[in-house]
Amino acid sequence: MSGSSFSLFLAAALIIAAVPGPGIFYVAARTLSGGRTTGIASTLGTALGGLVHVIAGALGVSAIILASAELFTALKFAGALYLIWLGIRTFREGRQQMPDQISPASAQQAFREGVLVEALNPKTAAFFLAFIPQFIDTASGHPALQFAVLGLISVLLNTLADVVVVMMAATARAGLVRRPRLVQRLRQGSGLFIAGLGISLALVRRPAN
Repeated sequence: MSGSSFSLFLAAALIIAAVPGPGIFYVAARTLSGGRTTGIASTLGTALGGLVHVIAGALGVSAIILASAELFTALKFAGALYLIWLGIRTFREGRQQMPDQISPASAQQAFREGVLVEALNPKTAAFFLAFIPQFIDTASGHPALQFAVLGLISVLLNTLADVVVVMMAATARAGLVRRPRLVQRLRQGSGLFIAGLGISLALVRRPAN
């Protein structure tokens, strides 16, 4: 890839990473519900889930899924139902008193949930297949490797943006610790928001060929 093409890719990827999207809203909601540790764990999980799509895209698996209405629908509803379930669980947990510290097991759970949320999102696969090929230099050879490298950079930039959002959300949450009733409502609202993301995913249509 030429230097100008790579610079153009970086500029576009930075803009996309900075624009609020479902991923940013998801980690913000998890942070507001569970705190900074939960938010960071969720961010690392979604990053790994994004890498799953990068590898699948480089190997051609994502193209197969998007080309099949049945596979796309199955993945979409699996991801939507998982988000809705997480949202309902978060809402129900919001009624309980928040523990002073997040246990390692809870952080690991948040990480695993982040992986599944992102890996089961066909919109991520569609994005990578629509965005990255525009910057691949076919004359240089190794298009799959180029796809993987550019995808890795995109995931890294998105993750950095998510970390900034987590820190901001954690700071906002810390200012409310002396108002437990408000924190409780905040956690319940985060659960409803996550469930809403699941509903919006269920309404997504397969990209036209």
